[in-house]
Amino acid sequence: MQPKNIDFNFDDLFVLDMANNHQGSLMHGKQIIREHAKIIKRNGVRAGIKFQFRNLPEFVHKNEREASENKHVPRFLSTMLSWDEFKALENEVKQCGLISICTPFDETSVDRIVEIGFDVIKVASCSARDWPLLEKIVDTGLPVIASTGGLSISEIDALVSFFNHRACTFALMHCVSIYPTPDEACNLRNISTFKKRYPEVTIGWSTHELPDEGLHVGLATALGARMQERHIGLETDEIKLNKYSSTPEQCDVWLQAYDKASLILGSYGRENVLEEETAALDSLKRGVFLRNSVEDGELISRSDVYFAFPYREGQVSSSEFRSGGVITQAISGDDPIMLSDFQPVLAPTYHLEQILKSAIHEVKGMLAVAGINLSHEFQTEYSHHYGIENFRKVGAVLITVINRAYAKKIIVLLPGQRHPLHMHKLKEETFIVIDGSMKISLDDREHQLFPGDQLTVPPGVWHRFDAQSGVIFEEISTTAFKDDSYYKDQNVSSLSSQQRKTVVDHWGRFQINEQLESAEITG
Repeated sequence: MQPKNIDFNFDDLFVLDMANNHQGSLMHGKQIIREHAKIIKRNGVRAGIKFQFRNLPEFVHKNEREASENKHVPRFLSTMLSWDEFKALENEVKQCGLISICTPFDETSVDRIVEIGFDVIKVASCSARDWPLLEKIVDTGLPVIASTGGLSISEIDALVSFFNHRACTFALMHCVSIYPTPDEACNLRNISTFKKRYPEVTIGWSTHELPDEGLHVGLATALGARMQERHIGLETDEIKLNKYSSTPEQCDVWLQAYDKASLILGSYGRENVLEEETAALDSLKRGVFLRNSVEDGELISRSDVYFAFPYREGQVSSSEFRSGGVITQAISGDDPIMLSDFQPVLAPTYHLEQILKSAIHEVKGMLAVAGINLSHEFQTEYSHHYGIENFRKVGAVLITVINRAYAKKIIVLLPGQRHPLHMHKLKEETFIVIDGSMKISLDDREHQLFPGDQLTVPPGVWHRFDAQSGVIFEEISTTAFKDDSYYKDQNVSSLSSQQRKTVVDHWGRFQINEQLESAEITG
């Protein structure tokens, strides 16, 4: 048995399947590899050339080797290469700086793959339920790519479970085993289904559409495919390709379509808004103008102003206007209200309320991305141990789902938040990470937890949380009591419960301000 190749990365890998397009000619096979290697280098992608191994003629039953009615038998036998010739082709792949991949259709071929030294084994769709062959494949220790054409979801579940139980490094290809594949049979949404159902597995698209098509690769990439596979070959005056295999020129167009799709798709986040975009939007915003002249010190409401285009530099914009502001300098009717001449009149708790409400929006978004649904019967605690103004650095959102003899909370730390060192005298807690990751310190020992990880904290044990990229985790515990949190930092311990936390029903849309005022917390 070979050592397990646990470090193989399937992401952004292109698999170019030569299949039988070498036509049984070593020289033609080498030419296919060389010509496509040029295209791969030109496009700057990571790719592998894939072969198909059958232990011919033994693979074909002896009674079928002549005059078989099966259309594949003559093709297999007429394009047969020796194992030495396949070794020469594999060497050519390596010399071109590419990954060598091979699909075996019988156990002897698996042994040959190991002997020759291939990097990756590919499981064909027709072999994805061939358990004797699959057992042989996983025993090699090589990384595996498995196609799923024609398999039901329960059969794919079984295949994934099989690979996981045997500690196999593997990836899955959504595949349609129709050659060529018509558009209505592609069902590319299966890719996103696989992404959700098998979140730890790299998902790809094994394509059999017409080789001139460039749309499919972009759609597959948009749906989450991180690998692409396509059949390749090389035409000559005597050799013509089948309808689903690509020439080097068609492969070049395909890779360019992928590159353009990836460029258009861009990033997942919206943190870095382009300056050109901001400038374009700013050039279209409306400014605030007075309807009639006002004197210094006058209070104005919505009825005293109107919004018009274009906005003047330094003017109050429509997005910045708050009814009830004070004019600090006399202004004539139809003149712009400048930021320097306008003083909003805000509630003492306004700025702090906005910090918490902004957090609510982000927490709701994180819960939605993680697929967590809540009823309308829960209580929310916004913990702000060092003041609401520092909530984004030190704090947490604790959602109490149930609190009886047993209790459950959903706890959210926003990116960059931490929760200070504390312990409970009565409550025992078990934390289970749902989404994201976090660091938990128990006394002097640190634990890094990822989705699915759990950790139990007995009463009396000091612990704290830190989430650089944000985290959602469950707290399953004994009954949670109001005054059972003890903080190591005396500055936190000296605060009243109302000063270090804001507790509301549901999200507290109409309660947050009341709670802040009753606790005499102001911004």
